[in-house]
Amino acid sequence: MISSKKRLDRALKEAKIINFDDRSKFVLFSDCHRGDNSFADDFANNQNAYFHALKHYYAEGFTYIELGDGDELWEHRTFKTIFEAHKHVYLLLKEFYKNNRLHLLFGNHDMVYKDPNYVKKHLSTYFDPITGKEEPLFPDIKINEAIILKHSETQQALFLTHGHQADWWNYTFWKWSRFLVRVLWKPLNVMGISNPTSPAKNRLELMRIERLIKNWITQNNNLITIVGHTHRPRFPEPKDISFFNDGSCVFPRSITGIEIENGEIALIKWQIATTDDGTLRVVRVLLEGPRKLIDYQTK
Repeated sequence: MISSKKRLDRALKEAKIINFDDRSKFVLFSDCHRGDNSFADDFANNQNAYFHALKHYYAEGFTYIELGDGDELWEHRTFKTIFEAHKHVYLLLKEFYKNNRLHLLFGNHDMVYKDPNYVKKHLSTYFDPITGKEEPLFPDIKINEAIILKHSETQQALFLTHGHQADWWNYTFWKWSRFLVRVLWKPLNVMGISNPTSPAKNRLELMRIERLIKNWITQNNNLITIVGHTHRPRFPEPKDISFFNDGSCVFPRSITGIEIENGEIALIKWQIATTDDGTLRVVRVLLEGPRKLIDYQTK
């Protein structure tokens, strides 16, 4: 069986390279698990905060990078169901894409995006009931397993991937996991029973996956690595192992992500807050950083 090291090595070797500099602006989210807007859709609770954040980043000129598990394609058999439930989100992502500011990675819950034929068939167009015809959504998009952000001046590299490469069951046997989720865990989830194979719900599994990724980072000269998958935000000190995690968009009352701007990196949260007059509004909260990327030196 291929080890987590070999899976991560392969993802690094085949990663798409994107050059950037201190003027570049990126926002990273993952694990949105966009569903059908039903009771079982974990994304539904945070869709307003997410959409508001996305509009902010679009207006401010950020490039959006999604680190996998954006779409919940274990519980749902087709992208069309998800698209129709969250059409406003995808039409905004379409605007990012039209401006060359959208990059998507696949995770275990949307592993079907590894197949370019599936992507072409389902994500290229959508049916618009107003025009009565197929309209472009993400034509010719390629969804990758990993991205390397490479600084054009310092040559510093940041490795971005979902992180399920360190989770042998959910990487190698993802089809079995998908089957179990559809027939067993989805109905139980509605009743409040969690899937024990999910690292986000199993602390021991979460720690094991994090340990494997940290070991791999150490073996690769402390390469800055940013993942999702476990849903646990991580933001190291420059002297520590350069292991970042952007968290998820399915926390009970907030979403977390990572911003890269002005040559710096920060962990942020968007949540709905109550003002003194009782008005609800979406606010951005800085959790960690910003830290200069150059402070995270490779060994």
